[in-house]
Amino acid sequence: MRLDVVTIFPEYLEPLNVSLVGKARARGQLNVHVHDLRSWTYDRHNTVDDTPYGGGPGMVMKTEPWGDALDSVLADGYESGSRAPALIVPTPSGRPFTQELAVELSERPWLIFTPARYEGIDRRVIDEYATRMPVYEVSIGDYVLAGGEAAVLVVTEAVARLLPGVLGNAESHRDDSFAPGAMTNLLEGPVYTKPPLWRGRDIPDVLLSGHHGKIARWRRDEALRRTAAHRPDLIERCEPKAFDKKDREMLSILGWAPDPEGEPHGRFWRRPDGVGE
Repeated sequence: MRLDVVTIFPEYLEPLNVSLVGKARARGQLNVHVHDLRSWTYDRHNTVDDTPYGGGPGMVMKTEPWGDALDSVLADGYESGSRAPALIVPTPSGRPFTQELAVELSERPWLIFTPARYEGIDRRVIDEYATRMPVYEVSIGDYVLAGGEAAVLVVTEAVARLLPGVLGNAESHRDDSFAPGAMTNLLEGPVYTKPPLWRGRDIPDVLLSGHHGKIARWRRDEALRRTAAHRPDLIERCEPKAFDKKDREMLSILGWAPDPEGEPHGRFWRRPDGVGE
């Protein structure tokens, strides 16, 4: 996979040289190019922004530097043999970035990121390049950052770990929280390692039992417990058939019940009595 990032803060992308992403780059699984947007400015101040039409606070990133930069990046990529680019635009007004979208992006051969600053990029830039390639406007959460570089790091790490050969164990990501394709998208439960006793805290006995069935059940129960506490909306969206008898017993303990009109196969909802909270 080829990955291009155009930014006014190239140093912000230094984390792309470490951890899994850095190793993927070293092995040639990820071909990363970071470009300084100011290289495509032609005044002595290297100006990349101007006041917004219609008034209002803040500044807007100009069309000319972005257009010239993206034209250059595309030309270089095509010349080196890259094909089928997709433009990734980090923005609070984009679609939520999910594991499902990470999987979709991991299947594309070439991603070009446009992390903006100030009030964003002149909309005509996005509209122009949408005529040349797919555009993904993505948001990593319901909050606003000073710029899109942090979002680039988030998306890149989520995508890179899905590339073939990047993870040491090819099966590692199949049990991730939010892994697509599962009837239930539960949060992962707690994990433990050696030593068995630390500062007076031990680990659950079941994990030392060697009984794979009981361990699997414990992990499933803990996943249900954590999801109910932190992301109850995930349980509400689950298909009823995704829960077996033991799941339903645990959900009942946690204060959940199936829709009375659909028993025993209705979706679950949190009981008003708050049992299990």
